[in-house]
Amino acid sequence: MEIEKLQQIEEFTNKKEFTAKQYMRFWLPSLIGVLLFLVPISVNGKVTIGLGVLADGLQGAIADYIPSIMTVILCISAVGSLIVKYTTIEAVKKSAFLTSLFDITPFWLILRCIGALFAVFTLNQIGPEFIWSSITGGVVLYDLIPVLMVWFLFACLFMPLLLQFGLMDFIGTLVRKVMFPLFKLPGRSSVDALASWMGSGTVGVLLTTQQYESGYYTKREASVVATNFSIASIAFSLVIARFLNIDHMFIQFYFTVIVTGVIAAIICPRIPPLSFKKNTYYEPVGKQIDEVVPEGVSSFQWGVKKAVEKADQVKSYPSVIKGGVQNVLDIWFGLIPLVMALGTVALVIAEFTPIFNYLSYPFVPFLQLLQIPEAQAAAPAMLVGFADMFLPAVIGSGIESELTRFVIGVMSLAQLIYMSEIGILLIKSKIPVSFAQLFIIFLQRTIITLPVAALMAHLLFF
Repeated sequence: MEIEKLQQIEEFTNKKEFTAKQYMRFWLPSLIGVLLFLVPISVNGKVTIGLGVLADGLQGAIADYIPSIMTVILCISAVGSLIVKYTTIEAVKKSAFLTSLFDITPFWLILRCIGALFAVFTLNQIGPEFIWSSITGGVVLYDLIPVLMVWFLFACLFMPLLLQFGLMDFIGTLVRKVMFPLFKLPGRSSVDALASWMGSGTVGVLLTTQQYESGYYTKREASVVATNFSIASIAFSLVIARFLNIDHMFIQFYFTVIVTGVIAAIICPRIPPLSFKKNTYYEPVGKQIDEVVPEGVSSFQWGVKKAVEKADQVKSYPSVIKGGVQNVLDIWFGLIPLVMALGTVALVIAEFTPIFNYLSYPFVPFLQLLQIPEAQAAAPAMLVGFADMFLPAVIGSGIESELTRFVIGVMSLAQLIYMSEIGILLIKSKIPVSFAQLFIIFLQRTIITLPVAALMAHLLFF
């Protein structure tokens, strides 16, 4: 090991200086990526990021057409999958593009077909009303999918600015000494966290997925980052606060979200099921990460070296753009049909069955112990967030106690895992987390963060 470190130092010392062009290949795309993903800006009184400005602009311009456009895409996804799965046409079978989009297992094929069917029902308001009503399929097709469509479009196109030009390598080297002791994670996970907090939790999960499949996270690290760092954006947090009529306390509210989130991120990785995940890398690519700084070399110098070397590997910008477009199509044709199918089912269960009410009964004495007013009314909000992050706010909006609404709002964000979006994205990804494990982690985060949120509300703000 000592010989290896000496060789690294000697190699670092003897290496020729990078050219100005090589440095620029690192810092210019990375700077644009930082400005788009990580720098908060205020637009018309709303805190967002550059990516959010682009997404909101496109969504505003074509808002009336997005449900119809996505319904067509969902139908193409279902029909294309059926054709590719059961056709005997040789040209179709040999097309790498078509097989990558449409050659899927029977289980995912069924879900794509259900998603397309639900979208057609909802767009035309036909079939069973509980599927297309404004509180089930209507929420998914008209509220959730338009946001996902535009966010994933720009996120997938611009994600290479964070991933392929050295920024992750540079920041990861600098902050590893903080991230590893606290969370047992590599330093680059801090970029995931920032991208989530400033932009969107789904962007954070997408970033984590790509890092795992590229060999930069182990199975355990990817599972931990995806289930503990994909916090909802500041912009969405403000929407929750306004809906619950506590936006006059937004600073206190978001501070509580951050504190509870950090505490959960420290504890959850150290207990099952996350602690049982293997520290092995995605098999097809193996380990591709090295954030260890050799002795005698500063973290900054080593970070710059690794970053420039990473950026220097990009030889063709068109190939980067092509990869981004491929990711957009994968999301639109592969993920969004699942969001339509499973998101609608989750909302139907939450809105039209008493399942979440029954499951929430054990939380009533827990809330009473924490001296949360209107505990009976607040209890369902502690669990219904597993279906969709916005549902706790819907339940909590009618509660009179401001303290209770405050705690419900914090919990809806701190619980983090919800099946209408984050959960489906994780299950569809190659990150090794199952539905059952996601529910267990959701309960763990609820049990860990609820006392913290209640304590902070009682002692600091009410």
